[in-house]
Amino acid sequence: MTARTKKKQEVLEMFPGMPDLLPKAPPKAVSGEHVARTLDEAIARSHEILDQALAEHTIVVTISLFSGGNDSVIASHLLRGRVNAIAHVNTGTGIPATTTHVRDVTAAWNLPLHELHPRDSYEDLVLGRVIARTGPNAGKRQVWKGFPGPAGHRVMYRRLKDEPLMRLRAQLLDSRPRSAKVAYLGGMRWAETQRRFRNAEAIDVQGRLVWVSPLVHWTDAHMREYRARHRCQQDHEHANHRLCTPDALPLNEVTEHLHMSGECLCGAYAKPGELDEIEFFYPETAARLRALEEQAEQAGLLACRWGRKPPTGTASESGPAGRLCSSCPGTSASGDDSDTLLDAWRDAGLITTQQHANFLRPGDAA
Repeated sequence: MTARTKKKQEVLEMFPGMPDLLPKAPPKAVSGEHVARTLDEAIARSHEILDQALAEHTIVVTISLFSGGNDSVIASHLLRGRVNAIAHVNTGTGIPATTTHVRDVTAAWNLPLHELHPRDSYEDLVLGRVIARTGPNAGKRQVWKGFPGPAGHRVMYRRLKDEPLMRLRAQLLDSRPRSAKVAYLGGMRWAETQRRFRNAEAIDVQGRLVWVSPLVHWTDAHMREYRARHRCQQDHEHANHRLCTPDALPLNEVTEHLHMSGECLCGAYAKPGELDEIEFFYPETAARLRALEEQAEQAGLLACRWGRKPPTGTASESGPAGRLCSSCPGTSASGDDSDTLLDAWRDAGLITTQQHANFLRPGDAA
């Protein structure tokens, strides 16, 4: 049985209303957490997690983090009636259609949107224009230069995503009592990757910030059933983002094309051929990255190609991926070796067999 056949069979064997759980108990699951749940039970547990966070901490503002990806949209959709606002980090590196999706969906939900932007642009980081502001290298040394590989992921995450979120936290808590906290709700799940399986927690407190992962216990089967239940599947002309009914689960077309939200394309963990895949559907985004490649090359930078490991530096990963980097690499916690994105496109008829072969790395086409 092929991996594809096995995967499809597993999907078919999960009927609506059936309970599901991960094969192994996550290390940071609380006592009694690793139990089989139906989707409705998983939903109830998600509300319990938020209830617990609100009961145990002085949370004055609750923000749902919405990247435009498949997990964050479910978390935001499920709890949209219990949050004060939506936050989206516009990294400046991503596909504009994703940010448009977030804006439109948030407006349809009648929620305020905090669209956050990094202080330092991706282009300035790549071209070495950002000089350290603090520490022993303040005013002396570039914080980074060239396109990042795995070793540069931490720098990119901190500058492009974490810094805007910490700035928002400070703004929301300005003049509040010291006991006041902000809750950020994200879509992290133990089933996403081995890294998330090891490290994710339902509630994680860091100073005046409470990270809440209401879907942490959801399996892939729960996610599929929730999408089937709430996303419009009628045979008609869908409204934008499939918001055909007030309760409809939105659909970001970028996730259909690329199987990721596309809100951050720093390239630190890009797979071979990914820029070609992006170019197939979003040529303007790819053109912007290729233009930056030319600038990096003209500046004499060794790491002048997006998505390629720099020729110098360590090949090891620089610590755990950021909380908001769901598309960073990691083996599925369920052990499912999914087919490549290109194979999925070919099998779905989105690209021809010849286009599939043209996208492959040299030597793979054979």
